Amino acid sequence: MANESRPCPCGIGDRFDHEGCGQEVQVEHIKAYVCKPPASADKAVIVIHDIFGWQLPNTRYMADMLTTNGYIAICPDFFAGRKAWKPSDDWSKFNDWLKTRDARKINKEADAVLKYLKEQCGAKKLGVVGFCWGGIAVHHLMMTYPELKAGVSLYGLMKDSDDISNLLNPTFFIFAEKDDFIPLHQVTLLEQKLKKNCKVDFEVKIYPGQTHGFVHRRREDINPQDKPYIEEGRKDMINWLNKYI
Repeated sequence: MANESRPCPCGIGDRFDHEGCGQEVQVEHIKAYVCKPPASADKAVIVIHDIFGWQLPNTRYMADMLTTNGYIAICPDFFAGRKAWKPSDDWSKFNDWLKTRDARKINKEADAVLKYLKEQCGAKKLGVVGFCWGGIAVHHLMMTYPELKAGVSLYGLMKDSDDISNLLNPTFFIFAEKDDFIPLHQVTLLEQKLKKNCKVDFEVKIYPGQTHGFVHRRREDINPQDKPYIEEGRKDMINWLNKYI
């Protein structure tokens, strides 16, 4: 899922062989993967999965990466127990499947996760990152929850609406130049609207030659020509969080 107006049958990319260093926990009505740094930390990042769900090893890899940078990382099941999409599923039924998983109707889950981070993990400084479907969810949450001090939306484009620029805190938007599912002119329109109306810091960045999902669904060791951009995207994500959290 990349663009609400043009849902994408995106491929899985490279499926990481990653077991994760965290643990699965129950957070009210949903499950979540949580990883904590060895040293005590009071800053946390919510990691929002793509259409392939909260158990995708790639997404847990990104959560663990945040942990190595000093953050408590939590990747909740924002589908709330409903099945994640599988690459082997019938793509002709994708739109029907997606209708029951609106990336902007996740406040109940977000409330539970924020409460857990504050009360169970001692988190005082909070941020959020999300991929594809999760990128749209990040945009929504950054217009809804003032306690989220920084957001990074990766290749998820919310369709135009009146409130698209009403970000409450700094948000970074990562896009791929050769994304088959997010046309560059739509990225340009997003940036223009933000420049005109947004009251907080933001950045929209397009990575040359990259395709959908490049930051979390491609392994730099088997995509050598893309390695600099994969690493740059991950570094930019961390730097944005470090700057504002």
